[in-house]
Amino acid sequence: MRSADPRGRGALVRLVYGYMASQMIHVAVRLGVFDLVREAPRTDEELAGKTGTHPPSLLRLLRALASLGLLTEVEPRRFGPAGTGTRLESGAADGLNAITRLFCSPEFWASWGNLQYSIETGKPAFELVHGMSFFTYLERHEELAATFNDAMAENASFEAPRFVAGYDFSRFSRIVDVGGGNGSLLLAILARYPDLRGVVFETPPVAAEARATVAAAGLVDRCAVVEGDFFEKIPVTGDAFLVKSVVHNWDDDRCVALLRTCRAAMPPEAALLVLEPVLPAVMESAVCVETVMSDLNMLALTAGGFERSEADFRRLFTRAGLALVSISPTIEATDFRVIEARVA
Repeated sequence: MRSADPRGRGALVRLVYGYMASQMIHVAVRLGVFDLVREAPRTDEELAGKTGTHPPSLLRLLRALASLGLLTEVEPRRFGPAGTGTRLESGAADGLNAITRLFCSPEFWASWGNLQYSIETGKPAFELVHGMSFFTYLERHEELAATFNDAMAENASFEAPRFVAGYDFSRFSRIVDVGGGNGSLLLAILARYPDLRGVVFETPPVAAEARATVAAAGLVDRCAVVEGDFFEKIPVTGDAFLVKSVVHNWDDDRCVALLRTCRAAMPPEAALLVLEPVLPAVMESAVCVETVMSDLNMLALTAGGFERSEADFRRLFTRAGLALVSISPTIEATDFRVIEARVA
């Protein structure tokens, strides 16, 4: 009989109960609790009045959040911000407010609640629950689409300075950011390298947001925004093509189509820089935890998206007429690496 380790059981209990903490945080974010205590501590009664909630029930939530270190009960029934919890305030530097609203949204929540369906069938639970693909749903539901875009921008604001610090872009003169969202990553690169120019290539709705971001950064003269569909044609060129957090959204055939449009736009000596996590050939405990969760998220939400290993990327590049040249070390505080390919 195996020896009992109560500490090990406690750690496992926290994992099993993890969904409870997720919902606690989600409810508090949606109610704006972290914003309301940003300037000064408030009582449960004050917070209940501001949020339109049942005071005794809100008190229980506030104390639970304090037990997680996300709030501080500065005196009985009066709550203020705590170090980690400040990242849940709207607009917080390196924050997780939008990420929380997206990943704990009813749409994501219901999909993960049907994860077993995806494991048994290989099909996205999102389509089972919502009757359409994830990306079609985003096109038809503005609120979730806005949350999705906010979450991607939130991630980009955290990751961009780390990519700039962790990878040398000085050898390039013009970077095309394919599916570059609101342009945050490319703008961070341009800010670091004043001789560089760039292009954000995005779909029309996201391109409008990118134009506003570029204008606010005062980089209109160095950064163009071009609209289009990266599965069909990329009508601009450069000596580096940047593709971040796009490949994992799609199955191999769609990824090859994307990579081929990149290849068609690339001059012979241009580089393709794919920014994605890279799964190890053999998984070990506590390695790439965010990536393996993202991998299952792709399974539950998308039709064929998944995180890939080095061998997976090599196969994609070969099919697209590209050759893998190098894979950078992991970028600090992320699971991302820069995977460089060139025309084969």
